[in-house]
Amino acid sequence: MSRHVVVVTAVHGPSAPFLTEAHASLCAQELPAGWDWRWVVQEDGRTDDVRPYVPDDPRVVFRQGRRDRQGGPGVARTLALSHADGEYVKILDADDQLTPGALARDLAALEADPTLGWATSRALDLLPDGSTAGFPGDPEHGPIEPGEVLDHWKANDFRSQVHPATLLVRRDLLLALGGWMALPASEDTGLLLALNCVSRGWFSEEVGLLYRKWQGQVTGQASHVDPAERAARMAVVEARALALASSGWGFPPAAGGPRERP
Repeated sequence: MSRHVVVVTAVHGPSAPFLTEAHASLCAQELPAGWDWRWVVQEDGRTDDVRPYVPDDPRVVFRQGRRDRQGGPGVARTLALSHADGEYVKILDADDQLTPGALARDLAALEADPTLGWATSRALDLLPDGSTAGFPGDPEHGPIEPGEVLDHWKANDFRSQVHPATLLVRRDLLLALGGWMALPASEDTGLLLALNCVSRGWFSEEVGLLYRKWQGQVTGQASHVDPAERAARMAVVEARALALASSGWGFPPAAGGPRERP
């Protein structure tokens, strides 16, 4: 019986045409013997705009939200967890692409060390002309200890040194944290910081994701950088992370009990 990684993707109408390229990047993944992947594509809302772009592949599950309301990508991803029955959940935004070997590298890191709750990797911006650009300040290849991402985020204008769109997470840990935060944006950063406050992580120096930059992306809209809303989002993201850090709970619970902030 195969073990599998469940890839979770939130999608809405404007980003649906990119699903074909995301699917191609999944099909290029090679996993160890005994492993496979499943892809849960969850529409944020219910329209006729997305289904035509969902690949005809038995490994793909397509689900929709409410017809009269969009909840945002965090809500869509959390709903998708109802169909995520694998041991690991991989995040893949509809407009992004995995690089060859990304899933296998993430999986190898977590399978080798049960004290790691999540894995991330280097990401490159995929620009409209097809070129790529890197991010400054990548951490060293290897483990990320509890509190490191939060401290860097606070010291660098709320920017983490690892990209939340590259996460592979143990499903049980993701469920224990309640999935993604109920925010209009930064819901993935909120999850990353929560994970970092209760568990060790991993960073791969090899590029694992091409993060598409395009006119219609949510993070490129003016509302995303509205100062008042951004301040509110960052405040609640930080408050949740600090509350978790001081709660005394850590992952895995049986491996030494409460975790101390470094």
